[in-house]
Amino acid sequence: MRIVIAGAGEVGSHLAKMLSNESNDITVIDSSPKRLNALSATADVITVEGNPSAIKVLMEAGVDKADLFIAVNPSESQDVNIVSAMLAKKLGSKKVTARINNEEYLTYENKFLFTEMGIDLLFYPEKIAAGEIAELLKRTASTNSMDFARGKLQIAVFKLEEDSPVLGMNMLEFSEFAAKDGQKFRVVAIARGDDTIIPKVDTKFKYHDLVFIISTRNGMDALLGYLGKRDIEVNSLMILGGSPTAEILAKQMSKQLDTIKIIEMNKDKCIDLSERLPDNVIVVNGDGRNSDFLMEESIKEYDAFVAVTNNSETNILASVAAKSLGVARTIAEVENIEYIRLAESMGVDAVINKKLITAGRIFKFTLSSKVRFIKYMSGTKAEVLEYIVAPDTAITKKPLKDMAFPRNAIVGGIIRGNESFIAVGDSHIQAYDRVAVFALPEAVKEVDKFFR
Repeated sequence: MRIVIAGAGEVGSHLAKMLSNESNDITVIDSSPKRLNALSATADVITVEGNPSAIKVLMEAGVDKADLFIAVNPSESQDVNIVSAMLAKKLGSKKVTARINNEEYLTYENKFLFTEMGIDLLFYPEKIAAGEIAELLKRTASTNSMDFARGKLQIAVFKLEEDSPVLGMNMLEFSEFAAKDGQKFRVVAIARGDDTIIPKVDTKFKYHDLVFIISTRNGMDALLGYLGKRDIEVNSLMILGGSPTAEILAKQMSKQLDTIKIIEMNKDKCIDLSERLPDNVIVVNGDGRNSDFLMEESIKEYDAFVAVTNNSETNILASVAAKSLGVARTIAEVENIEYIRLAESMGVDAVINKKLITAGRIFKFTLSSKVRFIKYMSGTKAEVLEYIVAPDTAITKKPLKDMAFPRNAIVGGIIRGNESFIAVGDSHIQAYDRVAVFALPEAVKEVDKFFR
């Protein structure tokens, strides 16, 4: 697949590295030779220096023959992204997508307007991140989660602490619990250190494992009991940093929570936020990295703490401090991917990474049209995909146990009409089923063949 990426910033560079690993032909445009040199030293890409909204530069990058054009210049360059995406489509790119930083563009009416102009997808990473955090505040027992068909099936991630009842238990023993409960959940992967494991029957749970489990809606309560977990009700929230993510999150959660407090160091930004946000959102000017200041702001009275400054180290350390001060639920935005495991090992309950969230939305364009959704789960190298099964595809020919499905992938669950159930060896997938698949990166293309 020929892909042109406009923008070699953090998001663009991450996408270039990820997509080049999938045997795609990648060309990256950027006006900064420094960023392009740094990227070409670590990824197999062609680089073109220049303004991505210049027609000459776009043609040099080969947009006329591109299967996909991705405009991901930094958020302040939103206009450049929109213009370059529109030009790329007119010049011949089959699909185009653009990063934006304006919620107004995502309303139903405006999205239709941009579709008419040729842009297939607009994405706002900060808004997507805020939505992820809001979901994590609803499900406090897990470190990450995602829903299929409005929650009929759910994938949740659980960290195993030293008091977990399942430590030392193997998959066969754990599956016996599931069988007693009507096969309502199944372990689909384990993240252990830097490795992601698709478990076998003799794989054992270990301390500090991140366990990925798919469950039906009515199986979640029993699952939490087996794992020794419980959800905490969040009624009050403290947010560190007055970033766009913080503002969107505060607006969204103000309808559901009693109290929200934002801590921001920049006084002018505090004034702007306080004017734009609802009355039950308090904005305080101060240094949230200071534990004494947090104590003065009554941090112990808050149910959850979210750190979304533009500095990963600050977010991690502030979340660790909040945890030590008694906050039940902590979430940190961590943009340095190599810091994700570090944050989790230091006790941060959940980690958000905009690059991984964005990558999932865009990676969908490189797979078959039957992929309805794809998501990267933090703490693992794997992806979760949701397929709508077309008639006469390979996945419908035999029961799962008789299929040469990739060894680094697993079908977790199936939604058929109003029913949802966990996939087992005897499961036979039918046309128009919605199927949840968990796969390591090297298996995704092979998995995709079963659904084409």
